[in-house]
Amino acid sequence: MSEFQPKIVAFCCNWCSYAGADQAGLRRLQYPPTARIVRIMCSGRLDPVFVLEAFRYGADGVLVAGCHTPTDCHYTSGNFKAERRVLLLRKLLEQLGLEPERLRLEWISASEGEKFARVIEEMTQKLKELGPSPLKSA
Repeated sequence: MSEFQPKIVAFCCNWCSYAGADQAGLRRLQYPPTARIVRIMCSGRLDPVFVLEAFRYGADGVLVAGCHTPTDCHYTSGNFKAERRVLLLRKLLEQLGLEPERLRLEWISASEGEKFARVIEEMTQKLKELGPSPLKSA
């Protein structure tokens, strides 16, 4: 039997973290092929329903990635909105029987390809420890 390979949906902001993911690819950095990237204009525009739907349709983990720091958002307050939403979503995930560690928030700049690769690697290892999402069997 093959080893469990988690599925990660990564919602990346257009201006920084998506470019960071692109940078990781351009520099040919090695990281697990477990993430599927969804480009969004701003982390603050991520509808919480998208996160819940990702889990519903089989994601073992979800990454929300925004600009370099909360104060560096191209839309001024988007990262602050994302941070509040992720905190609330983690509480909701617990109520649904999912480990809150399955949802991760990171700030990744356009020049941080190494950080993007490291975050995917760390998430993959954590999700392997947690095992497949309990929602997959539901």
